[in-house]
Amino acid sequence: MRYDTVIIGAGLSGLAAGARLAHYGKKILILERHYRIGGLSSFYRAGGIELDVGLHAVTNYNPTGPNSAPMARLLRRLRIKLEDLRLFPQFESRIVFPGATLRFSNDQELLESQIEAVFPGQGDNFRKLARLVDDLYSRDFESGPASARQIVSSIITEPLLVEMLFCPLMFYGCPQEDDMDFRQFALIFLSVYNEGMARPRLGIRPLLELLQSRFQAAGGELRTRCGVSHVEVVGAKAQAVVTDQGERIECDSVLSSAGLAETAAICPQIAAGPAPEPGRMSFTETIHALDAPARDFGHDFSLTFYSDEEKFFYRRPNEPVYTKSGVICLTGNFAYDQPVEKELLRHTQMADPFFWESLEKEEYKEAKREWQKQSDKALFSKVPGLEAHSRFVDMFTPSTIKKFTGHINGAVYGAPVKIKDGVTPVENLFICGTDQGYLGIVGSMVSGVGIANWHLLK
Repeated sequence: MRYDTVIIGAGLSGLAAGARLAHYGKKILILERHYRIGGLSSFYRAGGIELDVGLHAVTNYNPTGPNSAPMARLLRRLRIKLEDLRLFPQFESRIVFPGATLRFSNDQELLESQIEAVFPGQGDNFRKLARLVDDLYSRDFESGPASARQIVSSIITEPLLVEMLFCPLMFYGCPQEDDMDFRQFALIFLSVYNEGMARPRLGIRPLLELLQSRFQAAGGELRTRCGVSHVEVVGAKAQAVVTDQGERIECDSVLSSAGLAETAAICPQIAAGPAPEPGRMSFTETIHALDAPARDFGHDFSLTFYSDEEKFFYRRPNEPVYTKSGVICLTGNFAYDQPVEKELLRHTQMADPFFWESLEKEEYKEAKREWQKQSDKALFSKVPGLEAHSRFVDMFTPSTIKKFTGHINGAVYGAPVKIKDGVTPVENLFICGTDQGYLGIVGSMVSGVGIANWHLLK
């Protein structure tokens, strides 16, 4: 059979692109190497509990916002209603650094008032920064690369506040070490601080199944346990993909959500010159199932972004797990319409992928045991009283991420250099997802839909 487009990867961007194209009558095939859809935002079962991979909260939550807001535009293009997503807003979250704590919610005025109280004189500067972000968004982020640290530090004159503002944004979508491109900073600033965060009560699975059902109802075809060994290129065009099982599938175009370096590994023709540089930023995550709500013990925040150092460290650490900063998510602390069956405590920290990939099987198991203890020591110092209520714990590492997603180095946010237009040197092979530049749950879907619109629905 010949397809209009073969999509590599059934993550959020691939599924969203497939649904968009199938709605317009295109003959689409999605190939997924794993046995389960979702990619970097999937789920698994352990200890009798269904656990999300990567999901703390969905950003860009703006239920009363304008039709031009990213979430609203995305849902229109996917023919999905906001209520179909079953999202519930955060209560409050916080940024905790030595000597200073800032609370924020889906109401930007809370963060503004906190900045006024904790950093007198910086309120006007923060509002100036927010206006600059809005202006960049209104111009569709049309500007060249620029250092976010340089721009933000020229507006916010309190160094500690600069570090605190960067902490959630880097944790939630920065592929670079130490700095961000200002356009990327502005995108995540808008999605976290302006529009806010929410969470599906039942986790990521219903959202994935919704996208899959939309895709298949429109005539799309999905194959799992079916990876791509290489893309067959003749001249400057891809004419077929060959699966790991040796099946040759002809197509008019290929859309890869696998990542730029990962796609270059199966299609060397897209690398003009040196091979694309893969990302280096990866993480461990420890998940605790609690036997009682965290709110019963005085912990009512939804998320905590913390650093034990005034200068926020964001780069591949020299140690297996960097325990001096992290993100804590209490999944029960969102404004659900009914309580969750099992409240989870999720703890994410930066990790060295090269260390984890270097270990033999037994060494790996021992390292996980040791670094889970170190991670938990940092965690329970931030949420005292909850350690006694942990009834099950699981941990995944950069090696886990690489094994189940194929991302080199377990790089959650992909390569540091993005392909904004999704175009590669192979004229009918395009990139969407992490390495196109939009990150997060909504950003991934926006990327898939955007590339489909720009290049495949002309």
